[in-house]
Amino acid sequence: MQVAEKKDLGKNKSSVKDNAIQFLFKYGAIALLVFIIFYFSTISDAFFTYGNFSDILRSISIVTLLALGVTFTLVVDGFDLSVGSTMSLSTVVSASLMVWYDMPLWLVLILPLLIGVLVGAVNSFLIVVIGIPDLLATLSMMYIVAGLHRTYTEGYSIYNNMPLTSGGTAPGQLSEAFLWIGQGQILGLPVPVWIMLVMVLASYVVLNHTRWGRVLYMTGGNAEAATLSGVSVKKVKFTAYVVSGVFASMAGILFTARVGSGQIDAGAPLMMEAVAAVFVGYSVLGAGKPNALGTFFGAAVIGILLNGLTILNLPYYAFDIIKGGVLVAALAVTYVYAKKKFSKA
Repeated sequence: MQVAEKKDLGKNKSSVKDNAIQFLFKYGAIALLVFIIFYFSTISDAFFTYGNFSDILRSISIVTLLALGVTFTLVVDGFDLSVGSTMSLSTVVSASLMVWYDMPLWLVLILPLLIGVLVGAVNSFLIVVIGIPDLLATLSMMYIVAGLHRTYTEGYSIYNNMPLTSGGTAPGQLSEAFLWIGQGQILGLPVPVWIMLVMVLASYVVLNHTRWGRVLYMTGGNAEAATLSGVSVKKVKFTAYVVSGVFASMAGILFTARVGSGQIDAGAPLMMEAVAAVFVGYSVLGAGKPNALGTFFGAAVIGILLNGLTILNLPYYAFDIIKGGVLVAALAVTYVYAKKKFSKA
């Protein structure tokens, strides 16, 4: 009798533990967001205001674009570490095209995007054709592209009327039309927020409601099965890395328009935030996979948390501890849940 009771008690404890893990996996990120908003709202009247949340959305728009690019590569079971460097290169190129060469707006927008396509294509060549593992290939490109953008600018940031090393001052300026992309508003919301929302929605539709999205997930889930089904895995991976490069370039353009200058290494500190956003998004509503809405939600969690910490006057150099802690928690819940699910199967 006692043995049976102990077995039942053990089963109940195991069931409670499994239910808790499942709840955290599905709703942990949402619960964390609600708690963050509630906590900071109680300690600061400035936190829960339209203006502050508008600023938060503006601040996460660039990270979200970077993270969407990483999302597409993770969907095909890859990973792109070069997005931060690609963003930095696009940032200084877009600024230089106007400030150094006085080029029209349409070229300032198109040429950096082509740079993103080129970086994505080189990544794909290294991974798909040569066979270098994703992490190693994109890590190498991260250093190469970072070196390129520093060499291109000779280590200087680019701004209006800057002195040139060759003598004189730069002939051009960042136009009002270009700056509006990063600083303007439409219907009371910053333009970068609208761009972010459109890109999140487009990515969601592509990944969840199109044949190409199903092919991407099929490739990432089982490349061999996808090949047997007639899918060109190499082409699919090539496309995913090109998309990642384009998103990184879009983030670079948006950053330049927002701050009004081409800052060197602009993307370096944002790369890990983008990665964290993607992995936090894994567990949103139990998705268990990289997805566009989860990525946006992950970026929002991190952005709101950092905004609240700024209001509390927490030293900026401690922010990485918080971001790392959130990422570790998200990964722990995701992988514990996956381990439990796999063991039951």
